[in-house]
Amino acid sequence: MRVLSGIQPTGRLHWGNYFGAIRQYIAMQTNEQAFYFIADLHALTTLHDPDKLRQHRIDAALDMLALGLDPNRATLFVQSDVPEITELTWLLMTVTQMALLEKCHAYKDKIANKLPADAGLFTYPVLMAADILLYDSQVVPVGSDQIQHVEVARDIAQRFNHRYQGDFLVLPEASVLNDAGKIPGTNGDKMSKSYNNTIELFEEEKPLRKKIMSLKTDSAPVEAVKDPDQCSIFTLYKLFATPEQQAALAARYRAGGMGYGEAKQQLFEAANAHFAPARERRRELAADPATLQNILRDGANRARAVGQKVLARCKVACGLSAK
Repeated sequence: MRVLSGIQPTGRLHWGNYFGAIRQYIAMQTNEQAFYFIADLHALTTLHDPDKLRQHRIDAALDMLALGLDPNRATLFVQSDVPEITELTWLLMTVTQMALLEKCHAYKDKIANKLPADAGLFTYPVLMAADILLYDSQVVPVGSDQIQHVEVARDIAQRFNHRYQGDFLVLPEASVLNDAGKIPGTNGDKMSKSYNNTIELFEEEKPLRKKIMSLKTDSAPVEAVKDPDQCSIFTLYKLFATPEQQAALAARYRAGGMGYGEAKQQLFEAANAHFAPARERRRELAADPATLQNILRDGANRARAVGQKVLARCKVACGLSAK
């Protein structure tokens, strides 16, 4: 089964990205049938600083590789390095109804909040459909709030196949990722770059500890009994700790006599130890930019080899190429 997923390079990856999705993407890399891309074309709808975009692309690639993506088992590439993606997008635009795009969440949300929405945002789902369909993707792992993206891709593929009377595009299926639950950010709300409350995956020890020690808590005194299930520090600790470690810290909460500083210190130690090996791998990768560029170039070539076949089928179907 061919698996496909992409990540936008709009900022450094954080704990929410990893536990919510990336670790599951990496677990799916088998038999060179996993395609993972850095969605820089999508990022242009929100990120308009060219230097930041260039750096974020590099950072995203380094992060993915350091976290365990194996370029010998999976294909990692930059979206814009596959020009076939924009050509297929136009072919799909010609069969996509405006009414379908008007129902899509990102556009609807902006309109509802009276915010400006450009054509890039409006047609964003068609580019996303092309991302999926260009590689004959069969499985697209998504969070429960992203199922619509795959449904739109299926709808567009069905319309294309129906219009040109053939099975030119594979209909993808959504695979809903295991719910890691709401991963709280530094202010207690859901961790998100949009809320500026993230903890980056590769924070160095000192800034990591400072950020964890500044996590928002209630004002309960040290001697008070505390409920671990209502504490964002404990919620984060569970991401890293064994069941036995979780039970031990939960008992400390319920016994009283423990300040939140102690829980924060345990969270820091667990998180720092968890990401230390990946942090070291990332340093090694960052010191060898030529190897990174080779990996991305090879990935783009492999992606193009698949995408060119799919695009060729579609161009024949439309009459742009001879049979």
